[in-house]
Amino acid sequence: MVGEILKITLPSLVVFFTAVYTLRAMIKKERDNRRIDIVLQNQKMITPLRLQAYERIMLFLERISPNSVIMRLQTPEMTVKQLQKEMLVIIRTEFEHNLSQQLYLSIDAWEEVKIAKEKTIKIINTLVDELKPDDSAMKLSQLIFEELIEMEQTPSQKAINILKEEVRLLF
Repeated sequence: MVGEILKITLPSLVVFFTAVYTLRAMIKKERDNRRIDIVLQNQKMITPLRLQAYERIMLFLERISPNSVIMRLQTPEMTVKQLQKEMLVIIRTEFEHNLSQQLYLSIDAWEEVKIAKEKTIKIINTLVDELKPDDSAMKLSQLIFEELIEMEQTPSQKAINILKEEVRLLF
């Protein structure tokens, strides 16, 4: 009697557990496929946004480079103090305008962007200390250009190179 029940029950249990195992495997595979589809769809949407962020940050770095700022701002009647103030306002305003782009950059890239901004400000402020506030802005411009020429890479250029390398890694 027990033998007869086992003959019927045992194959049924084997079939049942095989079906449960197979269904679980199918459900897991389907769930994994859905996750992959979602990730791919997100990448299709995010990749263009990331590229745009890298472009905007590169533009920001170009716009805050001292030679670029000087060329846009300087007028013949400006004093050292006026040029310094205007340069710092532009650099900080540009930075604040691009703060949201950090969302799409790596932590290291964003840190390098912040370092470039701070080093640029430091260059300006350090060189201003060598001059009188009422001196012609031309003197400050000349000192800044000389300082940049002596550098192996400007802070902006170093950050741009890092950003370019990261963009290359995206593809």
